[in-house]
Parts: sequence; structure tokens; C-alpha cells
Amino acid sequence: MNRLLRILVVLAIALAVPFVIRSLKSDNKTPVSPEMDSSGFVNLTDVVPDAIIEARYFATYNFVGARVDGYLEPVVLYTREAAEALKAVSDDVKAQGYRLKVYDAYRPQCAVDHFVRWGKDLADSLMKPYFYPDQDKAFLFERGYIAEKSGHTRGSAIDLTLFDMATGKEVDMGGVHDWFGIESHPDYGGNPDTGEYTGGVNLTEEQFRNRMILRQAMVRHGFATYDCEWWHFSLADEPYPDTYFNFPVKTLGK
Repeated sequence: MNRLLRILVVLAIALAVPFVIRSLKSDNKTPVSPEMDSSGFVNLTDVVPDAIIEARYFATYNFVGARVDGYLEPVVLYTREAAEALKAVSDDVKAQGYRLKVYDAYRPQCAVDHFVRWGKDLADSLMKPYFYPDQDKAFLFERGYIAEKSGHTRGSAIDLTLFDMATGKEVDMGGVHDWFGIESHPDYGGNPDTGEYTGGVNLTEEQFRNRMILRQAMVRHGFATYDCEWWHFSLADEPYPDTYFNFPVKTLGK
């Protein structure tokens, strides 16, 4: 009888060990490095449902001409704080007859690394006619169009434009997203601080005014501007000013 009891105890222990090991593993998860921690981020459209998404770097219509590393799904991620501020912008422009159209927000470091590799490959000029016809690719780094670090990687920068609900079209801003040239500068054609159009350039007064509608709405709700790109803004009080994230762009919570 004692022998049978010992056998049963041994069998019970043998059966229980795998479950104990799995439990220990699940309770002792490897800590996530700060750069891979997406817990402070949201799917942008969960917070700003009116936003139209055109994920440029998931597709091939971008200055690289290919899907960019780190973009696994055509979604936009953003820090929670920036997304909540953008919701106020969305409500603001919606009252004026527009919706926000977003090209990019959070950008993983591996994507920036992809841009850097592309910039150093001078033989690759596939998208030159569309995004930098007047620029020598050899000088893109020197002129600040490509850099090894990006504010997007900190999670609170965004590239966007306006969509006119009356016409069902993008608003004419007099230039395309990611155009490498002075035409993309907010002060091209006028004074962005006063909203005064000065003319004398290949930008109409209406196009300049359209840029100002977007700019003024973003600034009203806590976003800082960027002096080289009319479409680029960053939350002024960004929550992660020193962290360059590298988790992939895909739907959170899956």
C-alpha cells in the first residue's frame, strides 16, 4: 500500500511540474526596454475617429519608393497625450468644414535607419521626380532633409494636412507631403506668425491661407511648428523628450 502511495505521489509531482514551470515563466517576464515599450501609445483613430489615415511609409508612394522598415500595418500610432491634444484640433477644424488627414506620427528608429541607408545610396533616384527634382541627393543630409534622429521617433510628432468635407478632396496646400525644397517652408510666401501673405513666389494666396488654417489650429491646441515643413508639428509638452522608440507600427492591443 505504501509503495502504491509513493508511486501516485511521484506521478502527481511529475504531472504538476510543467504547469509550475509555465506559471513561473509567465510571472517572471523579461522587462521591456524603454525603447520597445508601447504602453504610453494609442491607435490614433481610437482617440481621433474623424482622422483620415494615409500611411505613406507602409505604402510605396513616399520618397523612398518602398515600404519602410518597421511599418507592419497601415495604421498610425501616437502618444496618448498628443492624441488627446489632436482630438481638440480635429474638433476645431471639423467646425470649419475640414477633417485631418494624417500621413505619419510615431516612427520607429529602424525606419529612420532605413531613411539613412536610402540617403547614402546615391544610385537610387526612383522617386526623385516626385519629391526632390531640384535637389542633389548627395546633399540631402547636409541640407537637413535626412537625419539619423527624428522627433517622430519620440512619439509626439505628426505629419498631416486638411481634407475638405464639402469638395471631398485634400485641401490645396501648394505642395506635397515630404517635398524636399524651400517651397515646403511655412514662411514660403508669407509670414506664418502673422498670417500675412507676401507673394512673389510660386504659391497662391489661397494656398498660403490654407496652410495657415492648419497651422493656427495646431498651435491653438498645444502643438509646436517646424520651420522646414508646413505639415509637421510636435506636441509642445511631449511626454518622452529623451526616448527614441523602436517598436513596430502595428495595431496596438491585438
